[in-house]
Amino acid sequence: MRLDYRIKLLLFLTCACAVAFAGYVGYSALSTLNVLDRVEAERDHWQRPADVIKALNLKGGDTVVDLGCGSGYFTLKLSSPVGERGRVIGEDIRRLPLFFLRVRARMKGKNNVSVSVGEPADPHLPAEGVNSVLISNTYHEFEDPQAILRHVSTALVPDGTLVIVDRSGPSAMNATAETGEHEIASQKVVSDLQQTEFEVVRRDEQFIESDPQHESWWLIVARKARDSKMSSVSGVRP
Repeated sequence: MRLDYRIKLLLFLTCACAVAFAGYVGYSALSTLNVLDRVEAERDHWQRPADVIKALNLKGGDTVVDLGCGSGYFTLKLSSPVGERGRVIGEDIRRLPLFFLRVRARMKGKNNVSVSVGEPADPHLPAEGVNSVLISNTYHEFEDPQAILRHVSTALVPDGTLVIVDRSGPSAMNATAETGEHEIASQKVVSDLQQTEFEVVRRDEQFIESDPQHESWWLIVARKARDSKMSSVSGVRP
């Protein structure tokens, strides 16, 4: 009788702990979703998302990849431009942000959004079926950027578009701001693109003159080079 009571008590405590833990996880997840919405609403004021999406040259039915998507700031915005017949792939090497992206896509009815778990040197993109690829605030994190670009080139259709947006460091307005590792010079990216059969068709060094951290951002639009041996960059605007 005493043993039976102890077993029941143990089961009760286990269930109570499980319920409490589930409640905590649910509350934490809901809080994170609310924070993401608030942060992204603020980001809309300076990130110029409409101009970034315009540079991707999307149309209904296209397949577009948000490479290094995080929790899906751009991924969710890309859903409408490609329409119901289109496809948006949010790729990242981190599973937790992808979990939140999957949840948010379902909550917002973005049924054309899917997620993909990549590796540091291989984003696992579909072969030859992608119309456009966006790499926003991620290029500076790449351990082997040319390997990533080769995979992107393989995935893109002929004349497919690649848009890269990243930080270049403190703006001229605040030159005394501390610099860190979360930035990269656009010229380094141009060099990588030239070595992996891409043609740069647009380069905007002052795409964002100053973000909330007083850093400037550049934007590069590229496509597969028609002549893989080309060594010059045409149509570049310094």
